[in-house]
Amino acid sequence: MVVVFALVALAVVAVVVTANWYVWRRLFRDTTRGPGTARRIGAVVIAGGWALAVGALVAERAGAPFWLQRTLAWPGFLWLALALYLLLAVLAGEVVRPLLRRFLERRAAARPADPGELPAPAADPERVPAGTAPPRTPPADPEPSTASGTTPPSPLAVPSRRLFVSRVVAGAAAAAAVGTVGYGTYGVLRGPKVKRVTVPLAKLPRAAHGFRIAVVSDIHLGPVLGRGFAQTVVDTINSTQPDLIAVVGDLVDGSVKDLGPAAAPLSRLGARHGAYFVTGNHEYFSGAEQWVAEVRRLGLVPLENARTELPHFDLAGVNDVAGEDEGQGPDYVKALGDRDRDRACVLLAHQPVQIHDAVEHGVDLQLSGHTHGGQLWPGSLVAGAANPTLAGLERYGDTQLYVSRGAGAWGPPTRVGAPSDITVIELASRQA
Repeated sequence: MVVVFALVALAVVAVVVTANWYVWRRLFRDTTRGPGTARRIGAVVIAGGWALAVGALVAERAGAPFWLQRTLAWPGFLWLALALYLLLAVLAGEVVRPLLRRFLERRAAARPADPGELPAPAADPERVPAGTAPPRTPPADPEPSTASGTTPPSPLAVPSRRLFVSRVVAGAAAAAAVGTVGYGTYGVLRGPKVKRVTVPLAKLPRAAHGFRIAVVSDIHLGPVLGRGFAQTVVDTINSTQPDLIAVVGDLVDGSVKDLGPAAAPLSRLGARHGAYFVTGNHEYFSGAEQWVAEVRRLGLVPLENARTELPHFDLAGVNDVAGEDEGQGPDYVKALGDRDRDRACVLLAHQPVQIHDAVEHGVDLQLSGHTHGGQLWPGSLVAGAANPTLAGLERYGDTQLYVSRGAGAWGPPTRVGAPSDITVIELASRQA
């Protein structure tokens, strides 16, 4: 097992090193005339970016002093996103590169000759026909100049067509990558948008028609997203005036000691039937028991493999599957085993893969998060393959599953192709 892990790790390192060499080559080596300062700066930027990224990841997982985590997190995690989109942009440039060169070649071929130019020399200028005088060579200007009196540029100062194309493609790739990451980061920092989804439930009584559940997942408070972001999330949820609030895991990336003040605004969540919480996998990286106690202190109700009977339906919650390593995994029998199946049931479960157990236990609606909708395209392709539902509402037999893209972001505070959201689920009775 150790050998397999080592081989996989070596393969990953080889791929990362090769990809970064390729990016350095296209952005710095191919855009300069020879070894020099620009190439060295490029190597330092790329190597330094990865050093910060690895440092940020290690500091977070190792529980380094929080000031160090915050110092490394912003540049390190943003570099991860920038490196991804630099690679994708440079790869896309390989399609543009030959097209641009062909365009320039055709343009040069179609350009009319300068009337002031001398005729092209004979194929063999050394041979002169007998009886004719050799052609006179025009006198050379003692000091080359233009009409304005300036010296024309040396041929060495004019970039070749290949160099010109490399510079254009590299500049466009860098601008596209920086713009993509910048806009994606702005989208996260400005806060999640509200989505509204109507979900009909066959067993829901008419009196509960229009009941609204505000679903928020994957807030990921940590070294990057702190108290101000938590306050934005709380204000957004409260503005929807929900009947119930469901926080479905991955609230934090860090200890209560470091992030307790950041989570404090959650105490101001307000809903007629209260706010409920279930653990996500990241809680088990951050001290799940301490966080369960902290959210309870803040006024949320943790559903640890538990169920509460609301006036018109049952609300249940199960622990995340990551808790199995600590003996705190999901227990569906404890949460759902003795309930009245004639009543509608809504289940809070962090990961969409838990839907299969929900179906077996007759759940009507499962609310989940975890996927982030992929967060950074093309990550959605990987997340979609690993989860039954990437985002949105889908049906599995008699059970419906709704997956939120989440409010925050893990790692890079950036989203591309997967905007953050807080979803208001409006339950609909078929008797209404």
